[in-house]
Amino acid sequence: MTPRPFTLHVPDEVLADLRARLARVRWPDAPPGAAWEFGTSLAYLQELIAYWRERYDWRAHEARLNRLRQFTVALGGIDLHFVHEPGVGPRPLPLLLAHGWPGSIVEFERLIPLLTDPGRFGGDPADAFTVVAPSLPGYTLSFRPGQPRFGVEEIADVFAELMTGVLGYRRFAAQGGDWGAFVASRLAHAHPDRLVGIHLNLLAVRRDVTAPEAPSEEEHRYLEQLRHWQREETGYQWIQGTRPQTLAYGLTDSPVGLAAWIVEKFRAWSDCGGDVERRFSKDTLLTNVMLYWVTGAIGSSFWPYYARLHRPWPIPDGARVTVPTAYAAFPREILLPPRAWAERVYDIRRWTVMPAGGHFAALEEPEALAADVRAFFRELRGT
Repeated sequence: MTPRPFTLHVPDEVLADLRARLARVRWPDAPPGAAWEFGTSLAYLQELIAYWRERYDWRAHEARLNRLRQFTVALGGIDLHFVHEPGVGPRPLPLLLAHGWPGSIVEFERLIPLLTDPGRFGGDPADAFTVVAPSLPGYTLSFRPGQPRFGVEEIADVFAELMTGVLGYRRFAAQGGDWGAFVASRLAHAHPDRLVGIHLNLLAVRRDVTAPEAPSEEEHRYLEQLRHWQREETGYQWIQGTRPQTLAYGLTDSPVGLAAWIVEKFRAWSDCGGDVERRFSKDTLLTNVMLYWVTGAIGSSFWPYYARLHRPWPIPDGARVTVPTAYAAFPREILLPPRAWAERVYDIRRWTVMPAGGHFAALEEPEALAADVRAFFRELRGT
């Protein structure tokens, strides 16, 4: 289990094949109605694909990603990819950063230096973290064809072994959103002795809830939000969670289909006011899509959804996460459960209501997220 240095290099023939596919795209028509009303806007996607074909420079982004210290290690029957950036401070705290779907380590490019070297940005070097940011098993650089599939439970166990067995950190902190929040929560439940604390920007609170007879205003607001989410926003979950292989054919064969599937989520789940590029540049969107395209990992990335629909909830009924927990509530997160409901599951020590930002907090509001992570773990560093 010795980590091997990793350098990202996509073969020229893979890029040539991509250019050929982008040049011969077959477009659907646009239905009547407002753009984005029925899914990804045809006009926007045509603009994005033209940029991808004519102006996007993968080699420049590949070189930028390679400035991160990257490794792979044989673990859990796969080659697990991870970033490992040392902290700059008197006693950096090991911090596991876990992304979600349809994300990648691209989400953490701006966040990592804010955490590893706070002094460089006007913060206190005593708040530094040594950051370990894996690509989730089955996602992008942690994928090879034919490898085992992982749900949240297996991901948490592999990450625990990475941090303690491979890297030698006896105890560590964890931060995550989306599936990363589920993984951090499962880590805290299954391996509490290894966790100093967890910081989340999404809560793994069960969604098949029974409404109270007399809900409070906060509960009523959440239940309305939950009803809208389940009615209008969960189609992708049911497809990915019941027929992942069928969907994988189209998205593995068509880069345009892959981009349409992923970019729509960056727009729908972010605090962008309907303009996806208010939060994410074309280059950021496409670099994230590229990591799925060049690895062929989109089908494998669906597996946590399949596991979630066919297994019990990752935090067993009646169980409680006793590890100290912080939650950053970004206003455009997909769901915002009431604090009282969260406290039934977590030992909530810090609850921060953020003024802006959405589901992709590390990309949308990296400074605010980093400041909250630093503040929460400041008092836990000696525990």
